[in-house]
Amino acid sequence: MVMGPTHAVSGAAAWLVACAVADQAFGYQQSAAAIAVGTIACTGASLLPDLDCSGRVLQNKGGSTVARTFGVASLFVAECVEKAALGIYKITRTKKDKKKRHGHRTFTHTWLFAILIGIGTAALVSNYGKAAVIPIMFVLTGLALRGVMNDWAKKQGWWVITLLSLAVAFGLYQLLPGHHSYAILGAAVAIGCIVHTFGDMITKMGCPIVFPIPIKKRLWYEVGLPKKWAIRAGSKVEQKVLMPVFTTAAVGAMLFLLPEMRILFTALLGGD
Repeated sequence: MVMGPTHAVSGAAAWLVACAVADQAFGYQQSAAAIAVGTIACTGASLLPDLDCSGRVLQNKGGSTVARTFGVASLFVAECVEKAALGIYKITRTKKDKKKRHGHRTFTHTWLFAILIGIGTAALVSNYGKAAVIPIMFVLTGLALRGVMNDWAKKQGWWVITLLSLAVAFGLYQLLPGHHSYAILGAAVAIGCIVHTFGDMITKMGCPIVFPIPIKKRLWYEVGLPKKWAIRAGSKVEQKVLMPVFTTAAVGAMLFLLPEMRILFTALLGGD
């Protein structure tokens, strides 16, 4: 079983809740288009760390949910990312760190990676504007669709996801203003990656989030819940508890961000 759908929904929930908090607590308001872009970006980025899990490129099989998003093309990227992640692991591992034959849950599952890719995204969109936003959103939209609608996406095939992602990218090109700062997109990507690591931390494998800070003389110490509390990917806890909670949080925050619903909530709570 895979955690792709849970990762995706948790990413959407995290961004929408953050937008609602920023609106209510700090008066930071965003347009509907900006909220939509940030939500899609955070949802897609919440699957990004699993690019370190490749499959069989030439056979177009295996790999993580995100690695299969765009067929052979994304499987090839995942193969490169896994090899690079494994290389970083082998170069930096201490005697206390266990040996690995693959790069899964190594560098891309660290907060350092999340920060770096967030900064890189912010720099790209700040310097190149819509010209950078569109290809980034094309990729992240594909990941978001593959994550949220995993079963449907598997039946339809990668080419349907590709076409839908192109359509969304084109729509955003028409919708978004040309002279605007989209640096907040970097925050959405970073938060999505970090949310992914929290999801992995509650599983039995844990996640090396603090690399390169050593813990117990290990640079790749896998932080996570005690084994008796950890869950298995695809377990009933994930399906019956986590998914409903994240979905409820996402929908609740989305409704709160609507001015009409906020007025209704205020009235129900006895506000002015």
